[in-house]
Amino acid sequence: MHKTSAWPLALIYGALIVFASLFPFEGWRGQGVSPWVFLTARIPPPYWTWFDVNINVAGYAPLGFLLALACMRSGWPRVAVPLAALSGALLSLSMEYLQIFLPRRVPSNMDLALNAAGALAGALVAALLERLGAIARWSRFRERWFTPQARGALVLLALWPWALLFPAALPFGLGQMWQRLQDALAELLEGTPFLDWLPLREAALEPLSRGSELLAVALGLLIPCLLGYCVVRSLPRRATFTLATAAVGVGVTALSAGLSWGPAHAWEWLTPGARAGVVLGLLLALALLAVPRRACAALLLVVLVLHLGLLNDAPADAYFTQTLQAWEQGRFIRFYGLGQWLDWLWPYATLVYVLLQVSRREARS
Repeated sequence: MHKTSAWPLALIYGALIVFASLFPFEGWRGQGVSPWVFLTARIPPPYWTWFDVNINVAGYAPLGFLLALACMRSGWPRVAVPLAALSGALLSLSMEYLQIFLPRRVPSNMDLALNAAGALAGALVAALLERLGAIARWSRFRERWFTPQARGALVLLALWPWALLFPAALPFGLGQMWQRLQDALAELLEGTPFLDWLPLREAALEPLSRGSELLAVALGLLIPCLLGYCVVRSLPRRATFTLATAAVGVGVTALSAGLSWGPAHAWEWLTPGARAGVVLGLLLALALLAVPRRACAALLLVVLVLHLGLLNDAPADAYFTQTLQAWEQGRFIRFYGLGQWLDWLWPYATLVYVLLQVSRREARS
């Protein structure tokens, strides 16, 4: 048995598929037909695009890959591919079945077939990589670079680029959720005596100053670097990890802007303030290379709290609201729930993880 990061990643990815498939979780009602009617519909359906085909395959391929990898790393190599493919197909079948009760969703046997094919393809890729020795090389690489207790941090670091794909008001500004949460609660409790109990802000939020924006961008980049420092073994490897993290963060943020506004606008987010924030975050991360792991964890807690405080005390600008509307109503609606929850929850999950790690180390000492 091998303690692998593939199991938690597979479970998280499966949960995100559920969110993406059933978003916006409202308007549940019976259609007056059998929920299984989609199974006998003709293939292909009257309305389909190659974008839908590719997304349905690509959306389930990582799930099949992670499930097969988890099975192989747990000592079940013979059942890895069939179990991963069957699990992906059953999950897709469940989602298509439930979509018949959602007016904004259309279940499709073509989607089911493509999802199952994607899960099978991902599982086969995992088996091929295992046969070629790539998984074993990754295990050796992990042992050289990371501490034995690095699984939780590696899961969070693997999810960070995916969280960045969802449009953010500021570069690397994950976790800006309190204003929208308060608005949703106020709407839910309207007309009830509980509305007075809600700690709503009485005054309008003030936009961040240029200095605060710069600091927020820098801290947003520093957070994954400090998280990596908690598990990366040596100083030179920390430096390499920091440069790679900065490159991935900048590249994924540009990809998010390109998806939202078009390829021609992929780099418009890199304003002078954002550029200065990236440089400052990178310099801070490099300056902290030699800090011990336990001190990095304590510092990460401070940085997380400060970063979340800055973001949630600032309103979302009009351009950000327009971007969200494009995701909510356009072709990204399938990923809106997935990306939104990753964006919202990643920093808080990191906060809980670091708190648990610090408390365990204190208990041992």
